[in-house]
Amino acid sequence: MYRPYSSSLADSRPFLDVQSLLRNLAQDFVTSYNTGNYDQAAALFAADGAFMAPHHEPVYGPKAVERMLRQLGEAGYEELRLETVRVECSGDMAMEIGRYAVAIRQPSGAIVADRGKYVKVWRRLGAWLMAADCWSSNLPPSD
Repeated sequence: MYRPYSSSLADSRPFLDVQSLLRNLAQDFVTSYNTGNYDQAAALFAADGAFMAPHHEPVYGPKAVERMLRQLGEAGYEELRLETVRVECSGDMAMEIGRYAVAIRQPSGAIVADRGKYVKVWRRLGAWLMAADCWSSNLPPSD
Protein backbone atom coordinates (compact mmCIF):
# COMPACT_ATOMS: atom_id res chain seq x y z
CA MET A 1 0.00 0.00 0.00
CA TYR A 2 1.46 3.35 -1.02
CA ARG A 3 1.03 6.33 1.25
CA PRO A 4 2.65 9.59 0.20
CA TYR A 5 4.94 11.23 2.70
CA SER A 6 3.07 14.43 3.55
CA SER A 7 5.12 15.93 6.37
CA SER A 8 8.55 17.44 6.72
CA LEU A 9 8.84 16.05 10.27
CA ALA A 10 11.09 12.99 10.30
CA ASP A 11 9.15 11.23 13.05
CA SER A 12 5.62 11.98 11.87
CA ARG A 13 5.18 8.22 11.32
CA PRO A 14 3.69 8.10 7.82
CA PHE A 15 4.61 4.42 7.69
CA LEU A 16 3.87 1.48 9.97
CA ASP A 17 5.97 0.92 13.07
CA VAL A 18 8.41 -2.01 12.89
CA GLN A 19 6.25 -4.35 14.99
CA SER A 20 3.18 -3.82 12.78
CA LEU A 21 5.25 -4.05 9.62
CA LEU A 22 6.82 -7.38 10.64
CA ARG A 23 3.45 -8.80 11.71
CA ASN A 24 2.11 -7.86 8.27
CA LEU A 25 5.12 -9.40 6.51
CA ALA A 26 4.61 -12.63 8.47
CA GLN A 27 1.01 -12.71 7.25
CA ASP A 28 2.19 -12.02 3.68
CA PHE A 29 4.42 -15.09 4.04
CA VAL A 30 1.41 -17.15 5.20
CA THR A 31 -0.80 -15.96 2.35
CA SER A 32 1.91 -16.63 -0.24
CA TYR A 33 2.61 -20.11 1.16
CA ASN A 34 -1.06 -21.09 1.47
CA THR A 35 -1.77 -20.05 -2.13
CA GLY A 36 1.21 -21.98 -3.51
CA ASN A 37 3.17 -18.82 -4.34
CA TYR A 38 6.37 -20.22 -2.87
CA ASP A 39 8.51 -17.77 -4.85
CA GLN A 40 6.72 -14.82 -3.21
CA ALA A 41 7.10 -16.37 0.24
CA ALA A 42 10.80 -17.02 -0.40
CA ALA A 43 11.30 -13.45 -1.64
CA LEU A 44 10.87 -12.36 2.00
CA PHE A 45 14.27 -13.97 2.76
CA ALA A 46 17.62 -12.17 2.54
CA ALA A 47 20.13 -13.42 -0.03
CA ASP A 48 21.82 -15.44 2.74
CA GLY A 49 18.67 -15.99 4.81
CA ALA A 50 18.42 -19.36 6.58
CA PHE A 51 15.25 -21.49 6.66
CA MET A 52 15.45 -24.22 9.28
CA ALA A 53 12.50 -26.62 9.11
CA PRO A 54 12.35 -29.52 11.58
CA HIS A 55 13.73 -32.84 10.32
CA HIS A 56 15.46 -31.10 7.37
CA GLU A 57 18.89 -29.62 6.81
CA PRO A 58 18.85 -25.80 6.79
CA VAL A 59 18.65 -24.07 3.41
CA TYR A 60 20.02 -20.63 2.55
CA GLY A 61 18.80 -17.96 0.16
CA PRO A 62 15.48 -17.38 -1.61
CA LYS A 63 15.89 -20.04 -4.34
CA ALA A 64 16.70 -22.82 -1.84
CA VAL A 65 13.92 -21.61 0.47
CA GLU A 66 11.48 -21.70 -2.44
CA ARG A 67 12.44 -25.32 -3.18
CA MET A 68 12.02 -26.28 0.49
CA LEU A 69 8.63 -24.56 0.74
CA ARG A 70 7.51 -26.37 -2.40
CA GLN A 71 8.68 -29.70 -0.92
CA LEU A 72 6.71 -29.00 2.26
CA GLY A 73 3.62 -28.06 0.24
CA GLU A 74 3.92 -31.21 -1.87
CA ALA A 75 4.37 -33.25 1.34
CA GLY A 76 0.91 -32.10 2.44
CA TYR A 77 1.67 -29.09 4.68
CA GLU A 78 -1.27 -26.74 4.19
CA GLU A 79 -3.41 -24.14 5.93
CA LEU A 80 -0.45 -22.52 7.71
CA ARG A 81 -1.33 -20.03 10.44
CA LEU A 82 1.13 -17.77 12.29
CA GLU A 83 0.48 -15.74 15.41
CA THR A 84 3.15 -13.22 16.32
CA VAL A 85 3.55 -13.10 20.09
CA ARG A 86 6.49 -10.73 20.46
CA VAL A 87 8.69 -8.48 18.34
CA GLU A 88 11.92 -6.94 19.62
CA CYS A 89 13.83 -4.49 17.47
CA SER A 90 17.23 -2.84 17.70
CA GLY A 91 18.38 -0.76 14.77
CA ASP A 92 18.31 -2.79 11.58
CA MET A 93 17.70 -6.15 13.31
CA ALA A 94 14.50 -7.53 14.77
CA MET A 95 13.39 -10.79 16.36
CA GLU A 96 9.87 -12.18 16.04
CA ILE A 97 8.61 -14.96 18.31
CA GLY A 98 5.30 -16.66 17.71
CA ARG A 99 3.10 -19.71 17.45
CA TYR A 100 2.16 -21.66 14.35
CA ALA A 101 -0.46 -24.18 13.35
CA VAL A 102 -0.45 -26.23 10.16
CA ALA A 103 -2.49 -29.10 8.74
CA ILE A 104 -0.50 -31.99 7.28
CA ARG A 105 -2.41 -34.06 4.74
CA GLN A 106 -1.26 -37.68 4.87
CA PRO A 107 -1.05 -39.90 1.74
CA SER A 108 -4.19 -41.68 3.03
CA GLY A 109 -6.06 -38.35 2.95
CA ALA A 110 -6.19 -38.06 6.74
CA ILE A 111 -5.17 -34.70 8.14
CA VAL A 112 -2.82 -34.36 11.10
CA ALA A 113 -2.80 -31.03 12.94
CA ASP A 114 0.55 -29.71 14.09
CA ARG A 115 1.26 -26.71 16.27
CA GLY A 116 4.38 -25.23 17.74
CA LYS A 117 6.58 -22.17 18.04
CA TYR A 118 8.86 -20.21 15.78
CA VAL A 119 11.58 -17.59 15.81
CA LYS A 120 12.26 -15.27 12.89
CA VAL A 121 15.19 -12.90 12.69
CA TRP A 122 14.58 -9.94 10.41
CA ARG A 123 17.22 -7.62 8.97
CA ARG A 124 16.54 -4.27 7.33
CA LEU A 125 18.35 -4.30 4.00
CA GLY A 126 16.42 -1.46 2.41
CA ALA A 127 13.32 -3.58 3.08
CA TRP A 128 12.88 -5.93 6.05
CA LEU A 129 13.92 -9.45 5.03
CA MET A 130 14.25 -12.67 6.99
CA ALA A 131 17.79 -13.50 8.03
CA ALA A 132 16.65 -16.70 9.76
CA ASP A 133 13.43 -18.65 10.29
CA CYS A 134 13.27 -21.66 12.59
CA TRP A 135 10.26 -23.59 13.88
CA SER A 136 9.55 -26.67 15.96
CA SER A 137 6.51 -28.66 17.00
CA ASN A 138 4.99 -28.75 20.46
CA LEU A 139 3.66 -32.25 19.82
CA PRO A 140 5.47 -35.38 20.95
CA PRO A 141 7.46 -37.23 18.27
CA SER A 142 5.42 -39.76 16.33
CA ASP A 143 6.57 -43.38 16.32
